[in-house]
Amino acid sequence: MTLTAPPVAPGETSRRRRMVPPALVAGGLGLATLALHLRDPHSDGSWGICPTAAMGFQCPGCGGLRAVNDLSNLRILDAASSNLAFVLALPLIAYAFLRWTRGRWIGQPWQPSDRALKYGAIAVIVVLVVFTVMRNTPAGSWLAP
Repeated sequence: MTLTAPPVAPGETSRRRRMVPPALVAGGLGLATLALHLRDPHSDGSWGICPTAAMGFQCPGCGGLRAVNDLSNLRILDAASSNLAFVLALPLIAYAFLRWTRGRWIGQPWQPSDRALKYGAIAVIVVLVVFTVMRNTPAGSWLAP
C-alpha cells in the first residue's frame, strides 16, 4: 500500500509547500545563532568592524551579535546590557513569527490590518530613534553596548 498526499484544490498549495518559508527562516536563524555561539563576538574584530561603531556612533543594532551570543549562553542580563532593545523585542518577534507560521500551517495567512501595520511601524521607528539617541548621549550611556 502506498501513501499519497490528499488531493489539493486548484489554487491551493500543500501544507508541505506552505511551510517551506517558515522552515527556512527558522533554520537560518538557528544557524546564525549557532555561529554566534561558537565564534564569540565579544572579541574585537571576530566578526569584522561595525561601520557605525568605527565612526563613534552606536546604532540600534550595535551589540546585537553580542546579545545573541549572551542569550545562547543563557546570560540574559548580559544580553540586555549588550542591546536592550533587541532583548525586549524578542517576544514580539517570536509572536509575529509564530502567527505567520500558524497561518501558513492552517492555510489561512495572518494578515494584520493596514492600521496595525502602520502604527506598529511608527512605534518601532520612534522607539529605535529614541533608543539610538539615548545610547549616544551621556545620560543614556548605560544603554551603549
